[in-house]
Amino acid sequence: MPTFAAVDIGSNSVRLKIARLQRGRLHALHEDREVTRLGEGVFSSGFLTPESISETVKVLRRFHRATQQVVTDSVRVVATSAMRDARNAPAFMEWVRSATGWKVEIISGVEEARLIHLGLVSGARIDQFPTLMLDLGGGSCELTVSQGGHIRDAVSLPLGAVRLTNEFLRHDPPRKGELTSLRGFVAREVNKVVNRITAAKIKNVIATSGTAASLAAVASHFSGSKSRQRNVVSRADVARMAKRISRLPVAERRKIEGIGPRRAEIIVAGATVYHELLERLHLKGFRYSPLGLRDGILAQMAADYDHSTRSGRQIESERWESIMNAVAHYRVDRKHALDVRESATLLFSALRSLHRLPPEYGEWLSAAAMLYEVGDFVNRNGRHRHTHYIVSNSEILGFTPQQRRIIAAIARYLGKSKPAVDDGPMKLIDSADRADVEKAIVLLRVARALNLGRTRAVEKVRISLRDAGVKLTLIPRRRMGVDLEQWAVEKERDYFREVFGRELSTAVS
Repeated sequence: MPTFAAVDIGSNSVRLKIARLQRGRLHALHEDREVTRLGEGVFSSGFLTPESISETVKVLRRFHRATQQVVTDSVRVVATSAMRDARNAPAFMEWVRSATGWKVEIISGVEEARLIHLGLVSGARIDQFPTLMLDLGGGSCELTVSQGGHIRDAVSLPLGAVRLTNEFLRHDPPRKGELTSLRGFVAREVNKVVNRITAAKIKNVIATSGTAASLAAVASHFSGSKSRQRNVVSRADVARMAKRISRLPVAERRKIEGIGPRRAEIIVAGATVYHELLERLHLKGFRYSPLGLRDGILAQMAADYDHSTRSGRQIESERWESIMNAVAHYRVDRKHALDVRESATLLFSALRSLHRLPPEYGEWLSAAAMLYEVGDFVNRNGRHRHTHYIVSNSEILGFTPQQRRIIAAIARYLGKSKPAVDDGPMKLIDSADRADVEKAIVLLRVARALNLGRTRAVEKVRISLRDAGVKLTLIPRRRMGVDLEQWAVEKERDYFREVFGRELSTAVS
C-alpha cells in the first residue's frame, strides 16, 4: 500500500495532501495549507520577495516533517503561476532543495489545467455533458472544457486574484476607477476565449480553489437555501456578492462568514473574475468542488505506480488523444507513424532481456515513433532539430516536461548524427536516463528502417536473440521486395553493436 504526497506551491497558498493507495483508490491521510503569498511582487517586479520565499520555505519544512511522520513512499512538488513568471525561480528551487531535499517542478498553465481535470474526474462523478472546470488561483485562471471525462480544450489566463489585486486595487476599499480598470482587463482576457468556450455548449460548471470556496460559503450564508448547501452558486449570486464586497474595506470583508482573513485581501479581484466569466460566457452559475490540483497530482502518482487504476486509464487515454492531435496538427503521415510504432513496440517487447529498459520507456518509445516526423512541418532542412524543439515544448497532455524531453531526444537522432554527452538534447535529460535514452534511440532507428519504403513491404519480422547477436528475419508481403528495408536495417549494425554489444544481422524468408 504505497503512500504518496502532493505539494502545490501556488501564488497565494501552499498546500499538502498525503494519501494512501488501497485497492486502486486513494484514501486521504493528511492535509495542510498555508497562505504565503509567494506571488506577491512577482507580477509587478518579476522577482519573488525574500519575505515570501522565507515564509514559503518555512511552511515547506513543516510539510516535509509531515511526510516523514506519515512515512510517504514518494513526494511530488509542483509550482504554478508565480514560479512561471519569477526570474529568481532557480534560487528559490535551490533553497527548497537544500531545506527539504525536494525537487520543485514548474508546470505550465495547460498542464496545471490537465492535473486539475484529472483530480476532478478521478475523485468525483462527472456527467457526459460538456462541463467547464474553473480554477482561479493567485496568479492565473485555468479553464478546461471536459466531455465524457476527456479534455476538449484548456486555456490559462493571467487572471489570478493576487496578480489582479496587486496590479489594479491600490486603495481600501477600491476606488471606482480601479474597479473599472480591473473589469476592463478581465473582460479583455475573457473575450479572447469566449468563442472557444461557448462553442462547446457548456451544460455544467465546476469551480475549484479558494475563491470559489469563499463565494460558495458566502452565498450559503446569505441565502441558507438547500441549493446553497450543495455548494451551488448562481450568476446572480456572484453579481450581487461582487458588487457588495467591492464597496467594503478589508476590515469589513473579514467579518463576512466564509471569507478568511487573508482571502479578504484578494476576494474583490477574485469575485470580479467570476462575475465577468459567468456573464461573458453566458453561464448560469457554478458548483464548488474541494478537489483540485493536489488531487490531480496524487492521481497521476497513483497511475504511474499502477496503470490499472481509474486515473491510469484516464491518463493513457489523454496521452494517446494528445499524440494523435499532434499528428494531425503537424500533418504527419499517420499510417506510416502507426507502422513505425508497431515495429518499435515489437522490438521493445522481443528484446526486453537485452535492453532492460524500465517499462515506461515502452510508452515513451511509442510516442517518439508517432512524433518523430513533426519537424517536417517546419522545414525538412534541420527537421530532426525541429522535431526535438516541437516535442520538448508542445503541450502533449499527460507527460511531464522531463518525459517530453526524453521522448524528444529519442525522436531527435534518426538522421546521420548520434547522441553525444555534450549535445543540447542530451544535456537536458537527467544523467541517470541518458544511457537508457540511447538504447531507445537505437530501437526506434531500427523500427524506422523496417518501414523505410512506406509500403508495408515487410509483413512480419521474426526476432531471434542469441548470445552472439540479434537476427531479424524479414517476411515480405506477397509480390513485394524488402531490399530497401534490409539495407536500412544493416546500416544500423555498427550503432547497434556500439550500444548493445551484440551483432545485428538480417535475413529474408
